[in-house]
Amino acid sequence: MTPPVSRRVRLATAGAVLATVLLAVAGCATASPSGGPGTDAGTDTPARASGTITVFAAASLTKTFTELGKDFEKANPGSTVTFSFGGSSDLVSQLTAGAPADVFASADEANMKKAVAAKVVDGDPVDFATNVLAIAVPPGNPAHIASFADLARAGVKTVVCAPQVPCGAATAKVEASTGVTLKPVSQESSVTDVLGKVIAGEADAGIVYATDVKGVGSKVGSVPFPEANDVVNTYPIAAVGQGANAAGGRAFLAYVTGPEGRAVLTAAGFGAP
Repeated sequence: MTPPVSRRVRLATAGAVLATVLLAVAGCATASPSGGPGTDAGTDTPARASGTITVFAAASLTKTFTELGKDFEKANPGSTVTFSFGGSSDLVSQLTAGAPADVFASADEANMKKAVAAKVVDGDPVDFATNVLAIAVPPGNPAHIASFADLARAGVKTVVCAPQVPCGAATAKVEASTGVTLKPVSQESSVTDVLGKVIAGEADAGIVYATDVKGVGSKVGSVPFPEANDVVNTYPIAAVGQGANAAGGRAFLAYVTGPEGRAVLTAAGFGAP
């Protein structure tokens, strides 16, 4: 039996409304302009970093981070990673004075704690590597250095890092534990400066990190000493709140602490955190 006219009108109206709603839902599903947080538009692919990312990093990370920066740029077209390498204590001083940076990587926990206390760090630092000291000597080891105690011999020109620099603080701990008191001919503001003096023949020995010696190849010789294993430096990294590219900084931090960064750090001689 044919339904009354009024009922047919109501059914037709309801059908039209339902069709309109279904079309609207379908349109939203296919025309959404963006994906979820941290994803590219309409996909589940993580968003790529872009722009300039400024990284303040300990001098002992120079070679490794330079390599990681190039790898990161290849993986993130449109991004540029710029570095400022130096003694961790000097970098903290620059950051607390307002120097713009997106990431800070320290060669020890003490200087990272200073950055946290100064409230220049955004979020919790992440430990990403460890390192131990080694004695760098000119090729052939002309002063015949064979132990940490030999560095205190009369006439031996030894160069160390200044006490406020991580490698200098670690050296002081070895002195305290061994009872050996060094009389360095100079105290440098970064581990690369110590290494430079040894390479230039201006010192008979210099206390640097094992990774520094490995990184310069035959330019210096290495004298490992067992006491170094009792003083292991842990390297933390953190995002910096006063940078212009916070998203890029977080992306680089994730890259360093991820499998890509771990592989490069291990190859350079850094230990796991």
